[in-house]
Amino acid sequence: MTSTFNFSQAWLLFLYTLPAKETAGRVNLWRKLKKTGALSLKTSGYVLPDEPVHFERFQWFVQQVRDARGEATLARVTAIEGLSNETIASLFNEARAEEYEALIKLLNDFIATNRKKRLEGSEEILKKLQRQFQELRAIDYFSCPAAHDVETLLQRAAKLAEPRKRSANLLVAKEYQHRIWLTRPRPEIDRVGSAWLIRKHIDPHATFVFAPIKEAHPEALPYDMLDVEFTHHGDDCTFETLLKRFAITDAATGRIGEMIHDADIEDGKFQRPECSGLDLLFKGWARLGCSDAEILEKGFACFDALHASLRK
Repeated sequence: MTSTFNFSQAWLLFLYTLPAKETAGRVNLWRKLKKTGALSLKTSGYVLPDEPVHFERFQWFVQQVRDARGEATLARVTAIEGLSNETIASLFNEARAEEYEALIKLLNDFIATNRKKRLEGSEEILKKLQRQFQELRAIDYFSCPAAHDVETLLQRAAKLAEPRKRSANLLVAKEYQHRIWLTRPRPEIDRVGSAWLIRKHIDPHATFVFAPIKEAHPEALPYDMLDVEFTHHGDDCTFETLLKRFAITDAATGRIGEMIHDADIEDGKFQRPECSGLDLLFKGWARLGCSDAEILEKGFACFDALHASLRK
């Protein structure tokens, strides 16, 4: 289960040494520590957020080391010299990002293999990949952004592995007025485009907030996030999901949706040459240090101009 970072985060620090001859015991312990998602600070030093379940796990590891005639220490700490709490959380996310990237490669291979024809055994392979994702999510303590990319690919893979029509009751825009909408920080083309779509066709008075997880703003309607209604479904990006759910048929907006799809999904479905330039704009604003709100403001102006040029 993921948790948000806070400045008063406490940590569990596990230190141990084992006799040189305990090679098998050392490997066994390393595997168990890896499975918990513990962060390795040194060869025999590991850290986890201070939570009861982690304390109990480390207690078992302490006993395992001592049973092997080694030495082990378990301590609760609020600071680790030379590492800020933010740095420690970032190190956890870096470790998870490497593991998510390995899963992303497997999913891309699965999608490429099954795109034209579903292969025998694909459902079992997909179930294995889904289990791997859930195992990583369980040790993703600080909501690594790469988790969203994996979930998006899993949704695409699921459609290929077991094609089926997704039931989607149409929604009425007047029931979604004056709402707060939530998405992930550092928005790029799909998240900004979806916000523009919401403001232009669904909720003219919408306001937008940003957080890595939906629990940060329980009063808000989340979009383009993990485990929410308005996000990627099958081959659709979030912009396309909103188009379909709210039955938005404006032709110019639909063409913008094709550009966003090609930039975000990168499958060349609509062959829209404009997608690369648009995508670079949003990445560039982020690299220039624009705030989330500024990126949204600039994006709205961009899509307004694009819509005007496409309108006939």
